[in-house]
Amino acid sequence: MVRLARLREALSVAEGDPELVRSQLQAFGRQIPLLYFILLVNTLAVAITHLGSTPAWLSIYFPGVLCTLCIIRCVRWWRVRQRVLTHDKAVPELRKLIWLTGIFGTAFSSWSLLLFPYGTAYEQAQVTFYMATTLVGCVFCLMHLRAAALLLLSIVVLSFSAFLVYTRSPIFIAMAIDMTLVGVALAFIIELYYRTFAGVVHAQRELQVSQQKTQTLSDDNFRLASIDSLTDLPNRRSFFASLRALSEQALGTGGGFNVGLIDLDGFKQVNDIYGHASGDLVLQEVGVRLLAFAEPGIFFARLGGDEFGVLAQHKLANETLVELGERVCEALSQPYRVAGNVAELTGTIGWAAFPEAGTTVQQVFERADAALYVGKESRRGTPVIFSTEHETRIRRSSLVAQELRHADLESELLLEFQPIYDVLTQRTIGMEALGRWHNARLGAVRPEEFIRIAERTDLILHVTEVLLRKALEEVSRWPSDLYLSFNLSAIDISTSPRARRLVDIVLDSGVPAHHVNFEITETAVTRDFEQAHSSLTMIKQAGCRVSLDDFGTGYSSLSYVHRLPFDTIKIDRSFMTDVDSNSASKKIVKSVLDLCRNLGLECIVEGLETASQADVVQALGARAMQGYLFGRPMRASAVSTYLQTTVEQGHAVGT
Repeated sequence: MVRLARLREALSVAEGDPELVRSQLQAFGRQIPLLYFILLVNTLAVAITHLGSTPAWLSIYFPGVLCTLCIIRCVRWWRVRQRVLTHDKAVPELRKLIWLTGIFGTAFSSWSLLLFPYGTAYEQAQVTFYMATTLVGCVFCLMHLRAAALLLLSIVVLSFSAFLVYTRSPIFIAMAIDMTLVGVALAFIIELYYRTFAGVVHAQRELQVSQQKTQTLSDDNFRLASIDSLTDLPNRRSFFASLRALSEQALGTGGGFNVGLIDLDGFKQVNDIYGHASGDLVLQEVGVRLLAFAEPGIFFARLGGDEFGVLAQHKLANETLVELGERVCEALSQPYRVAGNVAELTGTIGWAAFPEAGTTVQQVFERADAALYVGKESRRGTPVIFSTEHETRIRRSSLVAQELRHADLESELLLEFQPIYDVLTQRTIGMEALGRWHNARLGAVRPEEFIRIAERTDLILHVTEVLLRKALEEVSRWPSDLYLSFNLSAIDISTSPRARRLVDIVLDSGVPAHHVNFEITETAVTRDFEQAHSSLTMIKQAGCRVSLDDFGTGYSSLSYVHRLPFDTIKIDRSFMTDVDSNSASKKIVKSVLDLCRNLGLECIVEGLETASQADVVQALGARAMQGYLFGRPMRASAVSTYLQTTVEQGHAVGT
């Protein structure tokens, strides 16, 4: 049964393998001219030599019909050689070829057998030679069609061998045996070749499938690398790649383009009030609204957080930029439905033109950012085009960076201290150190200005060390129950050696490590969470305390509270402005206080300016507070006087 199944398989078409069927037809199509050339040449040679010894119908008409059929088949093949067959059409075509092979094999074998009795021994030998060479040639041309090749081999070998045995001539019987054995060998060759051919086809198919999977994976990776998964907009990488390409093209052609930066106003409150899942929904909606403005030449991207970019690939007039910006801002200001509520946001756009605002990618991007900064400061919800005013601001930043780089920081950096007050014991429990810089050329430089520039240029490391030493020197003069709160930059904890340097400074100062509380913002933590975790753990193990500053201003503050070794959380001052009148702010403060209590963390409320605000947060459970109500930042020389005064006043400070 198994052998019959294999025989049936060998003589049938592989219908379930479309790729193999297609490959068989293609391979056989290339052999057709050779197949019919062999048949025509051999048949004509035998027919001509038998003209005088056989009847005309056998030497002229019969071979003439066979040769004519061969020519017709060749012509038909030539006409349809370029066609591409579907699998449904290829299978019947392959079956037809098998049937034609059987018919042609029977016809040519019958003609040869009819010729054999005529003529001399030489002519009989020629017929035998004709059958052998024609069979071998045709079988090799049919190698790709196993069923057809085996069918032809069977017809010729069986019919001719039987005929030769029937003659009872020892020589012919020997020829029959030889032909049979050669036929069996040819059958094995056909089977081996066919398996090899099918294996190659299957290997090519597997290779194509593998290549398709690789290409699909590559396309997916490219999409992941170039598309923001949340909004389906191009991401930061794609944006800057397009920006670089545009700048190179513009420099080559002398053209220009516009770069825009979009920042959402009020997005932080959405995260704080409704949660980050709702914030993600808002960002998705922003992506949809921005895509509505996309057109040939206008390219939007999400750069990160709530910041988006836009490229106008052909330079637009200022009026057109303003009009486009106003339409975008108007779309972004429409209400967002979030968690069953309605959120109100606006979007601010900063525009810069290439090459007028900058001749490099970095320059034009920074100038768009400068325009955005101006818009967020004074013209929120509107488009702002980079101007000479913004250029002045950039030059100011360059000047500050230059002066900071060459400054004598030991003498120019100063400290002010702002008290942290315990409303229950009515005493000051700590002092936050605030860096100040007074330069001979620039005068007093705002902290947010020089700190930002110091971080950008890595000078912040030296600034931090100088300020920390000065602060620790002051702590040594304070009462033993007063601790120092000191702010760190993201750069300060960006590597373990840098964190170790901070610990060494504290240990070398002689100040007890537990009297030092390092404050770090969530922005610094999110730059490299793993490194931040390592650095803060090192600081904590040295005995220092660690606080999370400006809690509530980041994108996902809650996710870091339980994952980092914090001792204290400081609630950002932005919640205090209306805590005595806004129930939402009050609920947020209450939630954070409860969170700290449940996690065993201390909580400090920043930004308190009125007694009403202090009363509200105290009623919510707050104890440690900081703000102008309890004391403005003061020079180191004024700290002792302040402490003496607060001791004398007792509870009067909070009233």
